[in-house]
Amino acid sequence: MIKSALVESSTLEERSVAHRRLADVLIDQPELRGHHLAQATHAPDAGVAAAIEAAAHLTLERGDVVGAVSKLIRAAELSPDREARGRRLADAAFIGAHSAGQLDRAVELLRDARRGDPGFDSTLHAAAATAYLLLNTEGDAGTAYHLLVDAIESALDESDPDLEGLAEGLYTLTLLCHYAARDDYWPAYHGAMSRLGPAAPMHVRLLAETLVDPVRASAETLRVLDEQVHQLESSEDDGVIVRVAIAAFYVDRLTQCREPLLRIIDDGRGGGAVGSAMMAMNIIAHEEVNAGRWDEAARYAAEAKTLWDDRGFRLYGMGSHYTLALIAANRGDVEACRRECDCILEWAVPRQLGIFTEWANHALARATLGSGEFEEAYAHASAITPPGTLLPHKPQALWSAFDLMDAAYRSGRVSEANAHAEALQSADIARLSARYALVADAATALVADDATAAAKFDTALAHPGIQQWPFDVARVQLAYGERLRRIRRSRDARKMLETARDTFESLGAEGWMRRAETELAATSAHRHSSKETYALSLTPHEREVAMLAATGLTNRQIASQLLMSPRTVSAHLYRVFPKLGITSRAALRDALLAREKLADP
Repeated sequence: MIKSALVESSTLEERSVAHRRLADVLIDQPELRGHHLAQATHAPDAGVAAAIEAAAHLTLERGDVVGAVSKLIRAAELSPDREARGRRLADAAFIGAHSAGQLDRAVELLRDARRGDPGFDSTLHAAAATAYLLLNTEGDAGTAYHLLVDAIESALDESDPDLEGLAEGLYTLTLLCHYAARDDYWPAYHGAMSRLGPAAPMHVRLLAETLVDPVRASAETLRVLDEQVHQLESSEDDGVIVRVAIAAFYVDRLTQCREPLLRIIDDGRGGGAVGSAMMAMNIIAHEEVNAGRWDEAARYAAEAKTLWDDRGFRLYGMGSHYTLALIAANRGDVEACRRECDCILEWAVPRQLGIFTEWANHALARATLGSGEFEEAYAHASAITPPGTLLPHKPQALWSAFDLMDAAYRSGRVSEANAHAEALQSADIARLSARYALVADAATALVADDATAAAKFDTALAHPGIQQWPFDVARVQLAYGERLRRIRRSRDARKMLETARDTFESLGAEGWMRRAETELAATSAHRHSSKETYALSLTPHEREVAMLAATGLTNRQIASQLLMSPRTVSAHLYRVFPKLGITSRAALRDALLAREKLADP
């Protein structure tokens, strides 16, 4: 109390002198020295402004985003040079928007910087901050792209490029090109990265492969990424943590980023780096989806979405919709999945942000696969990448690889399924992670002949570490069990199908569990009386569809008569065939007659 009273009763001049004396003795502690200089100085001073700016970056490295923004604003206030003032305010705006989640404050800072400086918007720092705001609020990728590319190219033309500004500019351009997913945006991006070369910041170089084109990420890039992920254990810089986690997103290193991301979330909930915390929630939600912890994933996604909506981050809010759509798809709730995807497409399509369309297609392919609507599933999965190709700048093609394989195979497109299996092996996606090794080998097994399929499935399921992705493993086990049943290894098929069914049940993947149970029923896994067997085998809708199909009606004719879609008819018949132990429509009539006799002896 005495200390507080002494400070409160002192004059401004006395306090300034005290701060100045403290700054003089804290030469070896630049962050504290910058704080005291900020308090001691009341007139523009280039040296003091530079010291405070340096202190701001140290403050940012230890995770105090709000403190860093305050210091940058103070450094701008003490900058006698108009250009330096604008740069510092632009940096404060970028950090405030990106890490602190303060969009309104960032807009005010940029407006303040523009006053009296007509050339401010063309500077690199201003362009990065403005582009970030345009992308996240209005989704205006076109304006943001041209503004940012012009500023980056101008900066690269300078004899002594501003590497700090280029780091923020190229990071923002990477995200912008990724979200827009437009072929005409990438040449300028790759040109800028090529011109900067090894001088490009580490995290920007990582993103240039692992986010932009993970299929072709080099062994060296993956090695460096693993090192960076390991170093996150001791990092407090939320910006570094988030960027490394984004780099890890498509190459299956999210689990290793979990603890650092949770630290950011805790800090954001306490009023710290809220912007980074919201991004961390989105990333963690996907890690939870992959790990089969879908309730936790839904909670993170819902919390993030509330914060995004409250703070006006429309673009990042779409990530929460994507997570919720995937969860619904995995659980077999097709209608919930469609609702989430409709929200994504309604916002993204008019803005030509192509990655969101790919997200929606991924979720819808997964949902319709689970419900047996294989034609629609194929349409969605092949819209991401055509079978047999893994195009550049299509990271979603990795996550949807087995969906495309499954949909092609189930819809009778064997040549397309073969082509995609070969593409996965040729690209050697197994080098990226154990999960992709599982997918690549399972794809090969899916299209293998009956004599070799079992051995190939065994190889796929033998990869160490795949149990951290239980849903993916269960899907491969389901496919394996289906093949074993087809080649009449019923006992082995039952074991594999029961394992898959139990995993789906524990995850809450009801649609996929029903697929497994349908296959199990076809193996005569359950011994019931004839009446019970018949009741379990066909639902009323399935029996109605089967009886009409047995009369020779087409799927479209049946759909018209029963007021359902042809795809639904197809799905019913897909489930009916294995229940009746047949493989063609021609056998329906006899199989139904035989079952009627069993049911009514």
